[in-house]
Amino acid sequence: MKKIILLFAIFCALQANAQNYLINFTGSGATTTVTTVKVENLTKSTSLTLNGVDILHLTVLTGVNTIEDNHSSELKIYPNPMTDNSTFEIIPPIEGNAVISVCDMTGKTIAQIQSYLENSPQEFRLSGIKKGFYLINFSGNNYKFSGKLLCNGESNETAKIEKLRNSVQAVDEKAGKTGSKGTLATVDMAYTTGDRLKFTSNSGNYSTIVTDTPTQDKTIAFNFIACTDGDNINYPVVTIGSQVWMAENLKATKYQNGDLIGTTTPSTLDISNETTPKYHWAFNANESNAVTMGRLYTFYAITDNRGVCPSGWHIPSDEEWTTLTTYLGGEPIAGGKLKETGTTHWASLNTGATNETGFTALPGGLRSFDGYFLSFLNLGRWWSATEASSDIAYGRTMNYNNANVYRNMLGEKDGNSVRCIKNN
Repeated sequence: MKKIILLFAIFCALQANAQNYLINFTGSGATTTVTTVKVENLTKSTSLTLNGVDILHLTVLTGVNTIEDNHSSELKIYPNPMTDNSTFEIIPPIEGNAVISVCDMTGKTIAQIQSYLENSPQEFRLSGIKKGFYLINFSGNNYKFSGKLLCNGESNETAKIEKLRNSVQAVDEKAGKTGSKGTLATVDMAYTTGDRLKFTSNSGNYSTIVTDTPTQDKTIAFNFIACTDGDNINYPVVTIGSQVWMAENLKATKYQNGDLIGTTTPSTLDISNETTPKYHWAFNANESNAVTMGRLYTFYAITDNRGVCPSGWHIPSDEEWTTLTTYLGGEPIAGGKLKETGTTHWASLNTGATNETGFTALPGGLRSFDGYFLSFLNLGRWWSATEASSDIAYGRTMNYNNANVYRNMLGEKDGNSVRCIKNN
């Protein structure tokens, strides 16, 4: 009994410091097919892209190396706990023959094989074991790796270890496996419990973003919704609370009916004397800025009845912006939850940014009515459709140096960014 308690304590300690989760993907809405998924670890600033039928294996070190091992390697065991089978993965410090064995809690060896291991990732599968705790051992020339495994299954078969492959292939070179989802592969990604992940799925013209902090095996569900503007540009979407938002700034140069919104030539032209200017601009007249940051629009352009937003979408009202910030805990912290992380686009510091919503707010700056472009990379300023007076409308601003969302009154001839919201 003492031995069982000791092994259980060791296993729990290992699991507390290292989790291995399997993440599947599914689609609904306009399509059920998930073509690709980009996974970004917002905590570690790492990313990878995999096929939608693949399984994401979030992995950290589960094994414990013995004192004999002074090499940079690890033993991965997944899933752990197991039911039907479990996979062992190891990178031997040197190539050569090794013995792989599985022992029960009494020390009895229940399965063992000898195999020649190269100095590259090696995989083995264990099956046919009953419920209990097991010790996994890899013993080679001057090295030994060990790990604990818990089995919840009730197999009546003979315990068996099979060699699967010699190397872990890149995402675009993965060996296919056949399963209930068709041709698939398991793709590894380093993960620490508590890391925030951003999943961006694509399927034809559709793209949906989901953020999550996995604590167990799970399926990430993407609800695909059409979001295509007058230029035939498709936008990713994200659900935040009860609202569905575009997850990028608007880039349209045309209204929904195909009419040009129009812009000033040169882009720095003063429009202060015009009464209803309907213009858009790429920041500093540089079209490459529009690709990522979107365009800057006057209030007159975004409220034109021809519609700048995709069909089925609209410019958010002041009230809808307030619904968003209230859901996120209030204006003093909502900006951090909405801003893209890091300093690739935001100015240095980018204080408080977690992007835990997947909204990915970007600092497109602004254009003043007298022709000056300002604050690129320092702030983002977005329109609402709600007027405060005859030439002033409400908007929202986020800055690089704090986590706030500010409710502002903006001149209607200024150029600001746009995020559309889905119609109810």
